Amino acid sequence: MPGSGGLAPFVDGTEKDLPPGEQLLVLFRPFLESLAASDLSPNTIQKHVDNVWALGGEFIRDLHNDPSLRKKPVDRVLSQMIEYGGPLLYHGGEDQQRSFDSTCNKLRRFPNATAR
Repeated sequence: MPGSGGLAPFVDGTEKDLPPGEQLLVLFRPFLESLAASDLSPNTIQKHVDNVWALGGEFIRDLHNDPSLRKKPVDRVLSQMIEYGGPLLYHGGEDQQRSFDSTCNKLRRFPNATAR
């Protein structure tokens, strides 16, 4: 995720999405690093990475759908998004949603993932 190329999954090309996307990276990085250092299988780690990517996309989509969220701290909005699993995926089936919710729950329980 080094450099601005790492922001690609979180932004749709608009400049106003860069600051929240960068803040998401700061919040996600320790979680992703802990997954990489874990003894989870590479496939499981990749599923979590893919789900974090999707969470970033859903976060930015929510900012576009509700511009008032831009005035709130990113960590608070993220915490609310994953409070009871993850948001409903824009695209994806039941199995994908279940996997996504599992990752969101794991992120929510991760120490210091979001400020509460």
